[in-house]
Amino acid sequence: MKIISLCTLLALILSSCSKNSSNSATDMLGDLSLSAMVSTDSSGNVSFTANAANATSYDFDFGNGVIQTVASGVIVYKYPASGNFTVNVIASGSNGQTKSKSIPVSVVIKLSLVWFDEFNTPGSPDPTKWTFDIGTGSGGWGNNELEYYTSRTNNAIVSNGTLKIIAVKEPYNGSAYTSARMLTNGLYSFKYGKIEVMAKLPASIGTWPAIWMLGNNISSVGWPACGEMDIMEQNGSQKSTIFGTLHYPTEVNQYGDGGNTMLSTASSAFHKYAAIWSPSTIQLLVDDSVYYTLPNQSGLPFNQNFFIILNLAMGGNFGGTVDPAFTTDQMEIDYVRVYQ
Repeated sequence: MKIISLCTLLALILSSCSKNSSNSATDMLGDLSLSAMVSTDSSGNVSFTANAANATSYDFDFGNGVIQTVASGVIVYKYPASGNFTVNVIASGSNGQTKSKSIPVSVVIKLSLVWFDEFNTPGSPDPTKWTFDIGTGSGGWGNNELEYYTSRTNNAIVSNGTLKIIAVKEPYNGSAYTSARMLTNGLYSFKYGKIEVMAKLPASIGTWPAIWMLGNNISSVGWPACGEMDIMEQNGSQKSTIFGTLHYPTEVNQYGDGGNTMLSTASSAFHKYAAIWSPSTIQLLVDDSVYYTLPNQSGLPFNQNFFIILNLAMGGNFGGTVDPAFTTDQMEIDYVRVYQ
């Protein structure tokens, strides 16, 4: 009886080990395959299929700062901009195993020009496209700026195919400088797409040019709840550095989330300053090169219409001390274009 019992016990143990081994083999994560099919309609849509036996989830890194977890391994992702991307996928199994695979993807998106100003008509800026902020605002427009904004052609004029926003040292209504701040508020706004501005920036110390946008609801919710996109700012003393910043209530950094890039000829040549904006990302670019990306999401204010602002400030928080020898300088703009 003891011999039979021991044999029976040994058989049970072997059977249990066999089952565990079998279950372990069943849970093993298989080889990962990954394929991509780019839509031929220039929409930016790419269909991805990832597959690995026993995978429970797939993490897709689309190569542009956007990451999504997909249980099925099948997803259609819409790229907001053309480019060459390396897509990486990590498959995860229930036993903690992971496997990864990468694939290159080339995307070409065709956008249509939906709004523009080429500044070809001499004189004052087109009143059907632009209006002006006048005066000094509250506390120097909230930034301790030194200028008085006007709508005079002394400060904003179209000539020889470009817009000139001109800062002048002159006593005017209690201010030591005049300039202009043009905006499309009430005339034009848009949600998502690409905005591109070709501009040459001032060289004088203490000047603070900006190309930016504010949310349409600023009058009802205030700032920063409305959201702000600074497509281009040039510091008063760092004339070879371009800054781009996003402002919103939950921004990580005290002075907004953004980046900067060096541009040695910012004040001597025209360059393209742009933002590519979608429900998933906001990208800031100089001369078609992305230097900062903010993941967009439903909880941020960047999912509504925004209007465009062009201005040249003097001094203030970002302009700093104005050169005592300053007399006049300008931001010159060749065009403003919006694509969708």
